[in-house]
Amino acid sequence: MIRIGQIMYLNKAYYAEYEERHANLWPEMKKELKDHGATNYSIFLNKENGELFAYLEVLDEEKYKEIANTDICKKWWGYMKPLMKTNPDNSPVAIDLKEVFHLD
Repeated sequence: MIRIGQIMYLNKAYYAEYEERHANLWPEMKKELKDHGATNYSIFLNKENGELFAYLEVLDEEKYKEIANTDICKKWWGYMKPLMKTNPDNSPVAIDLKEVFHLD
């Protein structure tokens, strides 16, 4: 299992909206995440500065990255764009973290 950690950035005015949208994650998006191998996916918010810490596990990182090419993922990015710091393609600005410790 490959563990992935990322930092993303949420605009402070949208903390509640971000949480609500994820509480009502579109079934099609949830299915696509699972179909691309995402498991044990959590997102944590630092309310002090708007940083989001995302953690998920995948079996195949290349298969997971293919989700970015799906219509539903692109639609989700467009839906979330007003809430977050994003790239020109509407994907969230994300910093990939290097795992330096794991307690089994």
